[in-house]
Amino acid sequence: MRIGNSPAPSEHRFERVSTKLNTGCRDHFTAAEAAPAWSGLRRRRGSGASRPRRGVCPAGLYTAEQRRRRDASPWTRVQGVLAPCQFAVFAVSLCLVVRCLATGDGVAIATASIVMKTALLYAIMITGSIWEREVFGRYLFAPAFFWEDVFSLVVLFLHTAYLVALATGVASVRTQLLVALAAYTAYAINATQFLLKFRTARRSRSEPASQAAVMSGAAP
Repeated sequence: MRIGNSPAPSEHRFERVSTKLNTGCRDHFTAAEAAPAWSGLRRRRGSGASRPRRGVCPAGLYTAEQRRRRDASPWTRVQGVLAPCQFAVFAVSLCLVVRCLATGDGVAIATASIVMKTALLYAIMITGSIWEREVFGRYLFAPAFFWEDVFSLVVLFLHTAYLVALATGVASVRTQLLVALAAYTAYAINATQFLLKFRTARRSRSEPASQAAVMSGAAP
């Protein structure tokens, strides 16, 4: 029965059915579209965290190919001989220079020791550049030894400044010895840089096995 002009109530609940239908369709398609994206994201994150980069050691000093070239290069052995020889001459020469500055004696032997130390520095710089070219493909400033090479040039400059002062006589003996001391200080810093870098590389050689054991769930 109708009252006035108001429509008769419908027996069908279109609004409720339509709401449920829209909500169900939206949830269905949203879940279907989002699932592959989220699952792919989880796979990408998982694979990136569990797989190390190939060919790069943890310290980033050598790739596998660079390590092979380093071990095969004869200049690696040359560097291994020249480096301790230069350090031994440096230690003796440093004592002679300090003694000469303190007492004024032994100028000739102190000068000879500085020249010998400088000659060894030139030898190790030249052969080291050849070694760097064979291993990293460039004579200087390879990314693995960039800052060490930068400071090596500072060391070379100071040693060369001593030779120039000695050859030209533009500075007194005391000034020459002070330049040599500055060169030796820079050399000590540079040698420490290389020692720390090689120490880090040596430690990294034993890390991959431990990391693989941890990733597989085994005890390191």
